[in-house]
Amino acid sequence: MVTTSTGSTGAPIACLQPDLRLFTVADLDALPEQLPSGPVYYELHYGRLITMSPLGARHGNIQVSIGGELYEQGQKKGHGTAYTEVALILARNPDHVLVPDAAFLCNGSLPERLSKEGYLENVPELVVEVRSKNDTGPELAAKVGDYLKAGVKLAWTVDPATPSVTEHRPGAAAKEYGINDSLMCEDIIPGFRLALAELFRT
Repeated sequence: MVTTSTGSTGAPIACLQPDLRLFTVADLDALPEQLPSGPVYYELHYGRLITMSPLGARHGNIQVSIGGELYEQGQKKGHGTAYTEVALILARNPDHVLVPDAAFLCNGSLPERLSKEGYLENVPELVVEVRSKNDTGPELAAKVGDYLKAGVKLAWTVDPATPSVTEHRPGAAAKEYGINDSLMCEDIIPGFRLALAELFRT
């Protein structure tokens, strides 16, 4: 059985459910990274396989910019480990695997715990999701809810179209930041600062 929806990278996606069988992390690792139509990316939503198209240019540029800042201001200064497009195992049985655009794991959560497939089993303190043009508000809200439920302390959702960034923390109201603001996360990366005017610079 095949159903369609939209995913975090923006293009229509197919939810493949042959005979309603739930997929596992091992299944995910065995899937091809290239199809005749081009590269393909995957997530698992509680055992449902989600296929996603490659990132658009704007999305990819913002992703690498934020990931670079997490590396420069966080990892290189000894506060933890930065990632881009890392597969996070948030739950098992059924397996739930999301792939944020960027993430940061603090020293207090190290060492890394990896599944035998190489996916991250630690829950990062910070995750970043960049909104693609076809992403809906409920889809992003569901992902943020999953991250916070799993133990993420801070999630940034980035909307290049607005442009703006929304901050999500457990038990707190969401906060939106605009082009004249800066992102900070003192409790996760001391001294971190990213001007949104620089992030959204064309």
